[in-house]
Amino acid sequence: MDAPCAPDRLFSLIDELTDYPAWMPLAHRVASVVPEADGRPAWEVELRARLGPFARSKRLRMVRTVHDADAAHVRFERVEHDGRSHSPWVLDATVVGGDVSGDGPAAGSRLEMRLHYGGALWTGGVMEKVLAEQIVAGRERLLELVAD
Repeated sequence: MDAPCAPDRLFSLIDELTDYPAWMPLAHRVASVVPEADGRPAWEVELRARLGPFARSKRLRMVRTVHDADAAHVRFERVEHDGRSHSPWVLDATVVGGDVSGDGPAAGSRLEMRLHYGGALWTGGVMEKVLAEQIVAGRERLLELVAD
């Protein structure tokens, strides 16, 4: 996503999961929880997507495993402490500065975000379409926030 703002402004909206419900409809609820023993912050995240009258939701405990403000790079990974095996979820994002309009000197920033899910709950044609719609809506809302 190209954004008409400085990279640090965009990064400030993606490096804490508690900010995601303000712009990403898929992030229904996010709450800080007890950090990892090494101090890395953690959150309980409830993802929710609607399909007509039905909703599919998933709760995850996510830990920020990478936070490099100088490189504007952040990664969140699923880390559960219940002794069970869980499908991986990894959200990796980097913000870079530059000419996002193609019309001259550095005038904005670009967000590159990748989500990896290793399970089957959110796959399949219909749910993939719903997820794609959530991503588009989130991108539009994030652009509105950085323009304010």
